[in-house]
Amino acid sequence: MPDSAPVTLYVCATCRAAGDASEPRAGARLLAALQEAVSAGDYPGIAVESVECLSVCKRPCTVAVASEGRWTYVYGDLDPVASAGTILDGVALYAETPDGIVPWKARPQEFRKGVVARIPPFPPLAAPRITDAAE
Repeated sequence: MPDSAPVTLYVCATCRAAGDASEPRAGARLLAALQEAVSAGDYPGIAVESVECLSVCKRPCTVAVASEGRWTYVYGDLDPVASAGTILDGVALYAETPDGIVPWKARPQEFRKGVVARIPPFPPLAAPRITDAAE
């Protein structure tokens, strides 16, 4: 898979920050900030998509980074507006890798502290076949 494969940044638009009763919700504000930054053209190959929920309600705001053949990452505890540039810089680093794994020290601090999950690529890159002993 070429390193230039498109990357999708999924943003939970329904996230609500603790104690935040304002509208739009924090997740929707993060989505708008990310869409604005990407539309400026500084992040080619990155698509930002709204999702209804990423089920990480205790760690708002939450995003997921995915690309075909790469590991998927879920990050939480992100600032709804101030972190947009940092998130996109981290996603750009992800886009430069063949497998989605950015070296720990190269990741933005927000990604190091906010990682919720790392999910294997689907379909698996070269998963061994598991056979049943009865076969």
